[in-house]
Amino acid sequence: MAYKPNMEDIKKLRTMTGAGLADVKKALTESEGDFERAMEIIREKGQAIAAKRSDRETSNGCVLVKAAEGFAAMIALKCETDFVANGKDFVALTQDILDAAVAAKAKSLDEVKALAIADGTNVQDAVVARSGITGEKMELDGYLFIEGGNVSIYDHMGKHLLCTMVQTNKAAEEQAHAIAMQVAAMNPVALDEASVPQEVKDTELKVAIEKTKEEQVNKAVEAALKKAGFNLYIAENEEHIAEGIAKGNITEAQAEEIRKIKVETAAQKAANLPEQMIQNIAKGRMNKFFKDSCLLNQEFIQDGKLSVSDYLKAADKELTIVDFKRFTLRAE
Repeated sequence: MAYKPNMEDIKKLRTMTGAGLADVKKALTESEGDFERAMEIIREKGQAIAAKRSDRETSNGCVLVKAAEGFAAMIALKCETDFVANGKDFVALTQDILDAAVAAKAKSLDEVKALAIADGTNVQDAVVARSGITGEKMELDGYLFIEGGNVSIYDHMGKHLLCTMVQTNKAAEEQAHAIAMQVAAMNPVALDEASVPQEVKDTELKVAIEKTKEEQVNKAVEAALKKAGFNLYIAENEEHIAEGIAKGNITEAQAEEIRKIKVETAAQKAANLPEQMIQNIAKGRMNKFFKDSCLLNQEFIQDGKLSVSDYLKAADKELTIVDFKRFTLRAE
C-alpha cells in the first residue's frame, strides 16, 4: 500500500524545513515517509530554483545590524520581491545568519556562508533552501563589521532597508546614535579628507576641473550670443534653433551665424583659459566635496550651524568618530 503522509508528519516536516504545505506533502510521498530523504528532496528543489533564477535581479531584501561583546556587523539577505522580504521567516533567517556571524566574529562574507546556524545547516545551504520554499532567487550581500567597543547601531525607521554602525573613541552612546542617524541620512564616503581614497580624490578633481572649464566656455559663448543680439533659448541647441526657424523667429542665415559664434567662441575661450583661475575654482569645488562627503566635515543634520566634528567636541573635546559603516538596499 502506497505511503500517504498524515497531518502529524506534514506538520513536523514543515516545522523542520519551513517549506510550503504542497512541497512537504510531495517530499514525504516521494520519500515514502523517510524524513531525511524528504528534507534532501526539499533542499534539492531549492538548489534547482536557485540555479534556474541565477540571472534574476535581487533588488529587495532585509538588512539587519547587531553589536555584541566588542563586535558589530550588518548583513543583507536579498530577494526578488518585497512580499518575500517582509515575511517573518525571511527576516528570521537573516537574523539567524547575523547572530551566527557576530558570535563567530566573522571577517568576510565567505566565512559567514560557511557558518552553521540554529538547526546545524550552514548558512549558504539555508539560503538555498529558503529560495526553494519561496521560489525566488536569494543571495547574501553587504556584510560589514567593526571590531571593538563603543559602537552604536541604527536600523533606519526599523524597516530593515538601511542600517548603519558608528564607533566612537570613547563611550558616548547619545552622540554615537545621533551620528549613526547622520550616516543614514547623509551617506558620507569617508570619515575625513585624509580617509578619502586617492583614486576618488583624483577623479573628483578631474571632474571639478572639466566642469569649471565647461562653465567658463559656456559663459563666453552666452556673452557672445547676447552681444550679437540672439535669444539664448533659441541658441541653446539644434532643437531650439529648428523651432525658432519654424516659428519665423530667426532665418536660416541667422541660424548659421548662431552656430558659427558658438563654435568659434568656444574654441577661442578653451584655448585661452587662465590655468590658475581654473585651479582655484576647482579647489573650491573640492572643498565643497569634502564638506558634503566627509562625515566629520558634514553639517550636523540636527543643527546646521555645527559640523559633525563641532557637535562631538561640544560634548567632549576629545570625542571623535573612529569608524562607520553603512549599507542600504534602496536606490540612491
